[in-house]
Amino acid sequence: MTTSSRVGRFVDRNPGINGKGRVMRRTVALIGFCLLTFPAFCQPTSKYQVAAITEVKTHQPAGESASDSVSYDVSVKVGDTIYVVLYTPPLGELPPRYVTGHELLVLVGKDTITYNDMLGRSLQVPIESQRPATDPKHSK
Repeated sequence: MTTSSRVGRFVDRNPGINGKGRVMRRTVALIGFCLLTFPAFCQPTSKYQVAAITEVKTHQPAGESASDSVSYDVSVKVGDTIYVVLYTPPLGELPPRYVTGHELLVLVGKDTITYNDMLGRSLQVPIESQRPATDPKHSK
């Protein structure tokens, strides 16, 4: 007898066991797949959007507090809304005044906007105000 005929005979002798085993493996695989994908449906979806920096101004603090760090009011347009956020650059980082027109991906939250810096770190800036980004020429 050859090896292939032995294997064929073994499979032919126990068709019920192999069929049940195949069904069991498929069932376990399906349950495993469902368990692996279930957390993806439970998490809230976060939607990063393209934002364009439209304006950068030096932030004027409300009080007379003298501070070594300079902050900026940065206006970003996301969809049909312009957000003004307070940005304080980390030590050693260049001020943002040269980035007007720059586009980046942002995640708009209730009180903050989240973005990733050049190193891929996720950073948040507080939203100071927001307004519709309507063009006054087309608002008639």
